[in-house]
Amino acid sequence: MITVNNVSLRFGTKTLFENVNLKFTDGNCYGLVGANGSGKSTFLKLINGDLETTTGEIIIPKNERISVLEQDHYKYDDYTVIDVVIMGNKKLYDIRCEKDELYSHTEFTDEDGIRLGELEAEFMELNGWEAESEASLLLANLGIKNELHYLKMKELENNLKVKVLLAKSLFQNPDILLLDEPTNNLDIEAVNWLSEFIINYPNCVIVVSHDRHFLNNVCTYTVDIDYHKMTLYAGNYDFFRKSSELLQKQIKESNRKKEDKIKELKDFIARFSANASKSKQATSRKKILEKIELDEIVPSSRKYPYIDFKFEKGNSREVLNVTNLTVQVDDKKILNKISFSILKDDKILVIGSNIAKTLLFDVLTKKKKYTGGEFKWCVNSCVSYFESDNTEYFKGSENILEWLQKFKKIDDIEVLRGFLGRMLFSGDDVFKSVNVLSGGEKARCMLSKMMLENPNVLILDEPTNHLDLESITSLNNGLNNFKGEIIFTSSDYELNETVANRIIEIFENGTIVDRRMPYSEYMQNEEIKKLREKNKN
Repeated sequence: MITVNNVSLRFGTKTLFENVNLKFTDGNCYGLVGANGSGKSTFLKLINGDLETTTGEIIIPKNERISVLEQDHYKYDDYTVIDVVIMGNKKLYDIRCEKDELYSHTEFTDEDGIRLGELEAEFMELNGWEAESEASLLLANLGIKNELHYLKMKELENNLKVKVLLAKSLFQNPDILLLDEPTNNLDIEAVNWLSEFIINYPNCVIVVSHDRHFLNNVCTYTVDIDYHKMTLYAGNYDFFRKSSELLQKQIKESNRKKEDKIKELKDFIARFSANASKSKQATSRKKILEKIELDEIVPSSRKYPYIDFKFEKGNSREVLNVTNLTVQVDDKKILNKISFSILKDDKILVIGSNIAKTLLFDVLTKKKKYTGGEFKWCVNSCVSYFESDNTEYFKGSENILEWLQKFKKIDDIEVLRGFLGRMLFSGDDVFKSVNVLSGGEKARCMLSKMMLENPNVLILDEPTNHLDLESITSLNNGLNNFKGEIIFTSSDYELNETVANRIIEIFENGTIVDRRMPYSEYMQNEEIKKLREKNKN
């Protein structure tokens, strides 16, 4: 159990939250939600003891083991994968290392023997003899093959390092599990396994995530950080969102009724305060008026950008035709004679390896060359591309206003500032240099650029990366309302399920399967699972 008593946190004049009183109990998963910068990750650091509170205290029972999902992918590069996972229980790992060091002695002293006996007893108590098999099972469940378990971390790709660090945090069921964005860079199978793991977890879990579907699956409670407060709601993310919206609606309705009553009382007092026969009634109403207080409505830190893609001219029935397209990288065919067409009103989700998906999009937008085959866009097509790696766009020192005008000249600066205001760049924000923007700000800049291009075809490669829940919701709505064609990749389940009407999967051997069906139906299709297995290298 974690008990939070009257906790406040301030950095200089900035208050993140104050007078927080909460309890986190075993057997529950708590989702921390709030706008970017509201203090979600900071609160996890308070619990872990990495930061100190300004006022109040956080009480955690002695000897309870806290485990944190680490974000530094390079910290353990010189350690083996299996050792990194076992480090999830520091006490066990330290005992294991000390044991190995003592056993390496060529000559044993009596003290060595006594110490080894103590270590062996502690090692057995911590189930040390099963540690490697437990670690291997965790890694296998997250999709890391057995032959990788004894490699050094530096030999793994980054997307696998993420999984190893996740396995480390889960190792040997810590009493308190703190997970900050655990689904980032995970494939759908790993996300599903993690969801089941948390659902059945007997201890306390606190999670920060921008994945709405994941939060809905795993959370029994939601903690909202807003208005410099932390409010606990029973239920998952959707239940919290509906409850908080209903609460705000009730407050506004209550204030409206109070304002009507105030007006009625003031009118009566104004009319009859000078009337001797009505003076007592007027005095009585003054007392009632003095007791009426409007509920304070504090502006929320949540901001929803306005995302709306419009185009001037639509496409013909066949938007794109791809025939026997082949792309080879270092003698490996990433795309192997693939053929498909994009038809009017298609919203195509592409799944498979990140390399293959991005390479396909780069080829279709003529950013990369292809080895064989051909593709042809229809004459009316106007394509706008959201790249997963947008580094090249933001190397200059110009401000946001100047940057955006490189893509579309708008003479009326106030019109452009109004547009950027709706994308949450208000006031002096528009004068920020683009080379110092955060990941979320860069993503909103890219979406702003795309909207101004008036495209009738959208290509989006992981557009939800770096966006907060509010921006993801706005993007989801914008894509649902878009009347043109879309081809995209995303790790956001809800976006995939609500936007896509067709799935193209790129297999490991570079071939594809193409099905017109919803995402959830596709992922559960047994025929597709067999095809995937059959087409492995």
